[in-house]
Amino acid sequence: MIERSLTEKIKSKLFTGKVIIVLGARQTGKSTLIKHIQNKTDRKTLFLDCDDSQTRSMLQNQTTINLMRLVGDNEIVFIDEAQRVENIGLTLKQIHDNNSKCQIIVSGSSSFYLSNKINEPLTGRKWEFNIFPFSFTEMQNHNSWFDEVRLLETRMIYGSYPDVINNFGNEEEILRNLTVSYLYKDVFAFQDIRKPQLIEKLLQMLALQLASEVSYNELANTLNVSINTIEKYIDLLEKAYVVFRLPSFSRNIRNELKKSRKIYFYDNGIRNSIISNFNSLNLRNDTGQLWENYLVSERKKRNEYQNNFVNCYFWRTKQQQEIDYIEEKNGKLYAFEFKWSEKKKGFLPKTFSDAYPESEFLIVNQENYTDFLI
Repeated sequence: MIERSLTEKIKSKLFTGKVIIVLGARQTGKSTLIKHIQNKTDRKTLFLDCDDSQTRSMLQNQTTINLMRLVGDNEIVFIDEAQRVENIGLTLKQIHDNNSKCQIIVSGSSSFYLSNKINEPLTGRKWEFNIFPFSFTEMQNHNSWFDEVRLLETRMIYGSYPDVINNFGNEEEILRNLTVSYLYKDVFAFQDIRKPQLIEKLLQMLALQLASEVSYNELANTLNVSINTIEKYIDLLEKAYVVFRLPSFSRNIRNELKKSRKIYFYDNGIRNSIISNFNSLNLRNDTGQLWENYLVSERKKRNEYQNNFVNCYFWRTKQQQEIDYIEEKNGKLYAFEFKWSEKKKGFLPKTFSDAYPESEFLIVNQENYTDFLI
């Protein structure tokens, strides 16, 4: 098994008086992770798979007495695919409040579906973790630093979903199956989604505008829908761990763009599958965009797994001065420019350095990118 960064984080929260919840996109390894934790403990455990209808019926709308009978004297109860249980939040609250010695570990796909059911009942009673496709650090620890650097182009084209990593030679077929069978499943199941084809077209447009500013107005006009619909669908796609937004940074300068946003994909392979392009980098005209998406998405994983709490932005002015990526931590700004070619030079725009003189600046290229991701 490829060891996940979350393993030790979850273990550190065991028996601290709260329910542990692992959220993430489908097929990112949630079930594998919690089964691994179960196999490594010497505590008495119970594993409940909510894909099974009988298991679901034992968990939903049950009396406290019946739930206590189900839990029995088990010290750790694992509940997999919990989003399939109706009123799961109330069930977890009942177990937690009536058996303080039992540790509950829950996994569920897509935060918008599961979190809406658990947030209110479990207020103050949960630790919540997000799991993503494999990170650079996880793969480096499993293989080696050298192997991961050697496989950089593969990662930029096919991404890092577990099935993709573990089935060399079948990447394209697996990614197409992921996008058709799994990627939209949670989104389409949402009760207010009436136009599934619209989401597919929207994703294609977002994939083609990778690493560029995205205009909701332009998307709405092209797809012949309202801006509110675009905002709603992008919000759902973000909560389903398909894409995420990066807002523009603005503090001091009048001509800074204040309400713009870029949209990135959590995984390069999913993005390339959406546009059906798995060509090698020397045959592509979007290598720079893939490089930026790879770095930003990997940095997002790194920050979350390391509890590096930062605000993230890009920066641009009306005169087209720009910085690819900015992190703000403890009031200080760290600016990064991404260059695929080591020969390309980058610089910090004078407008930015004058306005934010205490900021730090770094060019990230193939020579030093691993330091950015570790």
